[in-house]
Amino acid sequence: MFQPSPVGFLALAAVAMCWSLAVLLLRTGAPGSVARQLALLLVVEGVTLISTGYIDLFISPATHAQGWYPGFVQFEAIVHTLGDCAMLALYPPFLAAALQTRLTRPFAGRRMRLGLGIASIALVFATLYTPLEFGATLLYLSLTLLFAYALVASIHAWYVATGMARARAGSFALAFGIRDICWGFVYGAAITMVYSGQYEIVDSDASGPVYIVYALGTLLAVPLIAYGILRTHLFDIDLRIRWTIKQSTLAAAIIAILYLVSEGADRVLSAELGNWGGLLAAAIIVFFLAPLQRFAERVATAAMPNTQNTPQYVAFRKMQVYEAAFADAVREGGISHKERALLIALRDSLGISAADAGAIEAECMGLGGGVAA
Repeated sequence: MFQPSPVGFLALAAVAMCWSLAVLLLRTGAPGSVARQLALLLVVEGVTLISTGYIDLFISPATHAQGWYPGFVQFEAIVHTLGDCAMLALYPPFLAAALQTRLTRPFAGRRMRLGLGIASIALVFATLYTPLEFGATLLYLSLTLLFAYALVASIHAWYVATGMARARAGSFALAFGIRDICWGFVYGAAITMVYSGQYEIVDSDASGPVYIVYALGTLLAVPLIAYGILRTHLFDIDLRIRWTIKQSTLAAAIIAILYLVSEGADRVLSAELGNWGGLLAAAIIVFFLAPLQRFAERVATAAMPNTQNTPQYVAFRKMQVYEAAFADAVREGGISHKERALLIALRDSLGISAADAGAIEAECMGLGGGVAA
């Protein structure tokens, strides 16, 4: 009934990456933050990806003849359509919140978000209840244009950024570009498949090159997107990710020792001695706990260098947050009284002095001095 599939495993790995990062973002992001928006987007992206037909690759050809299989494929198609349309509704507002440029700002308004939601619902019905040449083409064309727009917007955000924000915007452009190019190519190819007669909801094969590109786009891009967004909007996110890496490494080492010692004693020695394997493993873990912790710390340091939980590092990250906020405020030509009040409130909440804030603003403006109001 089931069979292995390399492409299927690739897709499962991409989906696992999506949902794992979504959980991390939900735990570290504040309510209403960009991190939470990205978490929702990642959940939808994972659902959209896995419902493309990758699960079918694990089902043997003999099983395809069973009565339940066509209904399962139709269910996948409905879920995939809902995911595609949800991406249309969620991605532009996320870009508006994450990039905050002239190109993305129109999608930050409530009316625009409502309009995207209504249009997405209409596309669901058009895709499911009209011929492929109309409904599916309209949906895939909309998604192709969306990913092309996202690529341009991310490059534009890098182009107009200054200072430290430019380096971060560059990582955004790289991350967004990987996913947008891959997914834009896939949906563009789907349009040609519809009109060439090669696109069928039932009996579709998700092992071709297009589907590999689809899965790779998410697998390669999502970690870069998540890390870039978190670095911009949470000044201590590096420390949180570092802590997660350290604890995960320590847990993995402990589990490995428990398994190797207990199973080894059971299989190599005897069943009776194997019963004592767990106690032996626990004793080894207690004895070597300090070295294991140091090993986990080295792994975390290698993965996240220069992220020690010190007052100096936290102060540096707070300065970066204030600089990014100030750069966004002056990007469109001057700071209004309302924006200045918000900057002062941000400065006070971060514990940055007026002199330090003035130095940051002067550096952004290229003046070399000055004091914030």
